[in-house]
Amino acid sequence: MTDGPAERASRRGRPGYDLDSLLTVAVRVFNERGYDGTSMEDLASRLGITKSAIYHHVAGKEELLRLSVDRALDQLFAVVNEPEAQRGPAIDRLEYVVRRSIAVLVDELPFVTLLLRVRGNTAAERRALARRREFDRLVSDLVERAESEGSIRRDVDPALTSRLLFGMLNSIIEWYRPRRGLTAVDLADAFVKIAFDGLRSRPDAPLSPAPDPGQTGSPAGA
Repeated sequence: MTDGPAERASRRGRPGYDLDSLLTVAVRVFNERGYDGTSMEDLASRLGITKSAIYHHVAGKEELLRLSVDRALDQLFAVVNEPEAQRGPAIDRLEYVVRRSIAVLVDELPFVTLLLRVRGNTAAERRALARRREFDRLVSDLVERAESEGSIRRDVDPALTSRLLFGMLNSIIEWYRPRRGLTAVDLADAFVKIAFDGLRSRPDAPLSPAPDPGQTGSPAGA
């Protein structure tokens, strides 16, 4: 009798190699080469082990993909099930989900990056896309409730608002790198100010100090 995915996922392999380290390297290679462009030989070469050592943990490349995207998805679904996302005004719950989703993105950046790049070419990818749609639906429901409570504008479709909100959030994977002291909290604070309060300044908003002319420059080039 052969082992199922759960048994393989919980089992450790040869000394020095476990499933977590295997997934970490696999995700890095998938993001660099693309899932379709990565072979088991590529993964074995990067790990410095034989293909048979990889098969000790998983049935093949698609199981590596499934386990990797599930790691990101499971954490995102955990966010919407946390108490702060389940009670209180919808606008506060929505902000909480956004902040915690950014924290997941920062903490699991390679895994979230892989999740956002799947295209539905395999069963594992189609399953991941279905779970993403379910997460999007939960966020859309929060947006709709916030609209009905009068917390956010009602002249934009809730599904569109949700897509725009998380489209901006998901774009973080393209440029964010953990450097120069930009934490997940800093990122979430800035995101919430822009997405929830808007870019347009208010008369009662405190003025930021004028920049030092000698310190000007594009943050993107930092």
